[in-house]
Amino acid sequence: MDTISPPHELAERISAAALRIEDKVIAWRRDIHQNPELSYQETRTAALAAKHLTMLGYEVKTGVGITGVLGILKGGKPGGVVALRADMDALPVEERVDVPFASRAKAQWLGQTVPVMHACGHDAHVAILMGVAEILAEMRAEIPGTVKLLFQPNEEGSYDGRVSGAQAMIDAGALGDPAPSAIFGLHVTSLQASGQIALRPGGLMASADSLKIDIQGRQTHGSSPWRGVDPVVTAAQIIMALQTIPSRQLDATLTPSVVTIATVHGGVRANIIPDTVHMQGTIRTHDEAVRADIWKRIEKTATAIAETQGAKATVTVHQGVPVTYNDPPLTAWGTKSLGRGVGEERISESRPVMGAEDFSILAQKVPGLFFFLGVTPPDEDPHQAPANHSPLFHIHEPALKYGVRSLAYLAIDYLRRTG
Repeated sequence: MDTISPPHELAERISAAALRIEDKVIAWRRDIHQNPELSYQETRTAALAAKHLTMLGYEVKTGVGITGVLGILKGGKPGGVVALRADMDALPVEERVDVPFASRAKAQWLGQTVPVMHACGHDAHVAILMGVAEILAEMRAEIPGTVKLLFQPNEEGSYDGRVSGAQAMIDAGALGDPAPSAIFGLHVTSLQASGQIALRPGGLMASADSLKIDIQGRQTHGSSPWRGVDPVVTAAQIIMALQTIPSRQLDATLTPSVVTIATVHGGVRANIIPDTVHMQGTIRTHDEAVRADIWKRIEKTATAIAETQGAKATVTVHQGVPVTYNDPPLTAWGTKSLGRGVGEERISESRPVMGAEDFSILAQKVPGLFFFLGVTPPDEDPHQAPANHSPLFHIHEPALKYGVRSLAYLAIDYLRRTG
């Protein structure tokens, strides 16, 4: 067949192909789940993906961004270039899901031996993209253009100073010759029922910056606080004041934002007011201008409060990943395309999510579309199901075929649209 099928026929063909390889996709997912690997340690997973792509006739590059894999499929007809991405890394979490393929793996992480689990669903992402690769290879002769598949390491963060996996793959040329004009990706979630897809234009997921505040006081006996400068009370005042930034200082109708202080460390004895208190937290926003504004307000708030107490506050913000931004025109088209590919009844608009994703870095280089795939079993309430990153996070595997169908259809439909 040398011409691409009409939209409804294309959807039917991809649906039939996804159903045909469903058992293989589930088997890949279980194998990867049972053998999880932490960020920048994904050698086994990368080898599995690379071997599969090679067998399918893709041009394959390994070690792209340390452990990443790049697969390139040149269609039988001239056309544009589109990219699809799946992340591969697992988390330092001990699995508590009772399944035969549960992880018992352990690995070294920041100098410690830790349990490892695919508690965020990246095992599903890899298996889905492997399934997509197989369908695209079968239809290669009629594809008008080129598809690039990115099997990406280190989405979760290695916490050792190395850049994120998305940036590492960009630095290694993954989005170079040939350069895609769009990139698509998905993330499984327990917030949606199995097989349901949710997306939105603009900010889908938040930026994520880490915050550190060091407060210098003056140590004294706990019975006579007036003889020193209490950094603990100062810290308490700062923590409470920071909450007024999103709730009282920013336009709440514009965009959601969160400032969280998650750790507070100071002191060694109940009757000694310490010299210092150290706090750490996270900043989440859905708008880059608001993000920069919050940084300034945190600095001003912390230093001013500390000064009123005779203490000194040093604020450090480590810039993390940006807002996961869905290109509005691409998303408008993609929403309709997904409706054609998997059925309009499966598509809904997502609320803004305060979690973060380094797909955002890829989408800063190339117009991007990222969406959620629900994996909560039909007999469970998505609002009560264990969240991503929980040791009880689990996947309703029949949802995987909808991930395969959605990405395969988007890729071909996009190339047909731009060809």
